[in-house]
Amino acid sequence: MPYKIYLKKNEEKRILGGHSWVYANEVAKIEGKDENGSLAAVYANDGRFIGKGYINHLSKILVRIFIRSDEEDGKELYLRRIAEADAARRKLIADTCYRMVFAEADDLPALICDRYGDYLVLECLSLGVDKRKQMIAECLTELFSPKGIYMRGDVAVRKKEGLPLESKVLYGEVPDQIIVEENGLKLAVDVKNGQKTGYFLDQKENRFAARRYCKGARVLDCFCNSGGFSLNAAAEAKEVIALDISETALKNVRENAALNGFTNIRTECGDAFEALRRYREQKESFGCVILDPPAFCKSAAEVKDAARGYRDVNLTAMKLVERGGYLITCSCSHYMTMPLFEKTLADAALASGRRVKCLEVRVQAPDHPSLLTAEETNYLKAFYLQIF
Repeated sequence: MPYKIYLKKNEEKRILGGHSWVYANEVAKIEGKDENGSLAAVYANDGRFIGKGYINHLSKILVRIFIRSDEEDGKELYLRRIAEADAARRKLIADTCYRMVFAEADDLPALICDRYGDYLVLECLSLGVDKRKQMIAECLTELFSPKGIYMRGDVAVRKKEGLPLESKVLYGEVPDQIIVEENGLKLAVDVKNGQKTGYFLDQKENRFAARRYCKGARVLDCFCNSGGFSLNAAAEAKEVIALDISETALKNVRENAALNGFTNIRTECGDAFEALRRYREQKESFGCVILDPPAFCKSAAEVKDAARGYRDVNLTAMKLVERGGYLITCSCSHYMTMPLFEKTLADAALASGRRVKCLEVRVQAPDHPSLLTAEETNYLKAFYLQIF
């Protein structure tokens, strides 16, 4: 007998508003019995049907609702929703690398699918989705005829779902590197070992927007990873220093620079916090400094320390920017909300003794849509500041 989940009184309001997650502590009772990872029906405390989603007793998120009618979770549903998600991207995006499916935003919670030219990369971040990965791969093959489909399964959230950390080819063959194009630039993407699914696609439009702030400038790109911001900056800058703690990432930067014929990018391996302080001590200055760090907080408990880290790194960066130059600074943690990040930057500006203007505020690219009723999906902030 399929599971029936009954919520505590008034716990349905957030879910009726469009949120997908049902937390275990919101549940009043569970009826029925089925396999873990099976489709469960969720009801309000008074018996009203709310929706259906995959259950996982091992996770704090007991159910992720993605069906709000009487339909089932068969192949036809996946074919239709994946096709609709891709069609929405193709209306807005000309490049052949983009996020095709973005989990909750496309009514497919815990499923990520990125396109890199003729290859697709999946992340299956819940037990229910992982159990159906081969069926999902069949849907993708029918819809798009890719040369290969690769599953990245090395993220910590899989442990919380009771899943192994494993990555593997689900269909066809997938090379170690895939050459794609972004904003007119060629990129060698390592989908097997690179960050996330190989590359941070969510910053695509923000990287292009950075170009005008780098014209003729000496640019310092901190936490550069494989060089997305560095390459876009190099299209306009006099000189770019690409800084990262990973030599593997910097090797990829050099490969990508060579692919595009850029000779104005220099790589530096080191801790960004230490390097910024050293540049300050050496009285260096830059026309533009770019900060795109990994998330400083991955839980609400870490927010206070994270805010301190964001303040310190931005304070030092502001002091390195020449008068009239620019600071492009980002946060990718949804716990660091837009108001809190803006306040943190304002605190840094006051402490720096510099006058700081905000010229632009941007979020993730439109192939990573957010839901207004699910704040977790709105995570990326990018401030474009002018320093005097």
